[in-house]
Amino acid sequence: MRRLRACLGAAAAVTLAAAGTTALVASNASGATSALGNRWYAAAPYLMPLDNDPPDPAAIMDATGLKAFQLAFVLAPNGGGCTPTWGGTAPVSSDTAVQSVINTIRAKGGDVSVSIGGYGGTKLGQACSDAVSTAAAYQQVITKYGLHAIDFDLEEPEYENTAAVRNEIGAAKILQQNNPGLYVSVTTAGTADGTGWFGKQMLLEAKSQGFTPNNFSIMPFDGGFNGAASQTSALTNFNTILQSTFGWDQATAYAHEGFSGMNGRSDTGEYFSQADFQTVLDYATSHHMDRFTFWSLNRDRQCTPADNGGRTSGTCSSVTQNSWDFAKYSVKFSGVTPPTGTPTPTPTPTPTPTSCKTAWNASAVYTAGDEVSYGKHNWKAKWWTQNETPGAAEWGPWQDEGAC
Repeated sequence: MRRLRACLGAAAAVTLAAAGTTALVASNASGATSALGNRWYAAAPYLMPLDNDPPDPAAIMDATGLKAFQLAFVLAPNGGGCTPTWGGTAPVSSDTAVQSVINTIRAKGGDVSVSIGGYGGTKLGQACSDAVSTAAAYQQVITKYGLHAIDFDLEEPEYENTAAVRNEIGAAKILQQNNPGLYVSVTTAGTADGTGWFGKQMLLEAKSQGFTPNNFSIMPFDGGFNGAASQTSALTNFNTILQSTFGWDQATAYAHEGFSGMNGRSDTGEYFSQADFQTVLDYATSHHMDRFTFWSLNRDRQCTPADNGGRTSGTCSSVTQNSWDFAKYSVKFSGVTPPTGTPTPTPTPTPTPTSCKTAWNASAVYTAGDEVSYGKHNWKAKWWTQNETPGAAEWGPWQDEGAC
């Protein structure tokens, strides 16, 4: 894939009870803080704290009332090994940059979940030898940041690897057992039928291991979807799959089901507007679903002609919007009414213009970390690449580092 009216009142209370909401107290882990209620972790939109021109989370909190963020993504090191990194390049063990973002959020009364996996890079379930070592790597992340919530984003190509999925699901079960009250979501691809063959195999793996997370979420985009009606149809079909896989009744299945959308223009050129998000939000709350999130806050702002030019961007939505329009649907799902006035903005420094790197060359070979410029943006290679145009797809080999 990556990736919505009034206060919820009684409906929220029913959902919270069905999902087993708790207000946790953190252990003495480094960076720990008192937990939010699970409904906030269920509503947390994705944020890339190190890439895709990260927005200021404090400004988003001031403008929308949002309290929780889903930080993405923890991966195995690009050079190999079974230790956690941010994006394959920044070791969690020595991280200070993401910790600073988390500190900012927590200082304002918020909290974070961390998402592991995603579309690109090598996942720890692929790199580690078994579920125990995979769990040990993720435990480092939980302990480092004092986490109360974690998201397993199982996508291509990892979820096509039986051993890797077994490691990830096994690790999720171990973490759930070793960290009482940990909120665990499992996110995977969505199709018109709910989820595809590999998604169904993942559910069967969870069943065989006796693992039940707080929710299984699907991403109904990048699969021929067209607006909210196609997404709610997929959610209905996915509910049927959960019932048949786990032997749940409809209400129990919805209480363990989640939605993870994409705001604005998707990678395949689908469009999802604010009205689409509202329709799916209404569906999620009326069916007492456990989770409503989206990819991503980095994209929750309007593009300028220089930023976009008709392509999918990692830094803006490609639809007409005010900044943080889509984040407000997450706030509503949490049971809170977003502010209607204009809040006092959190001061941010005036950005320094960024110089352009050496121009991209189609015949050149680039490896992870190499930087180029193309289309008045700077780009960083995520892995080995040649003759792949920067920005052709959000999940291609190039990471957009913003305008230059």
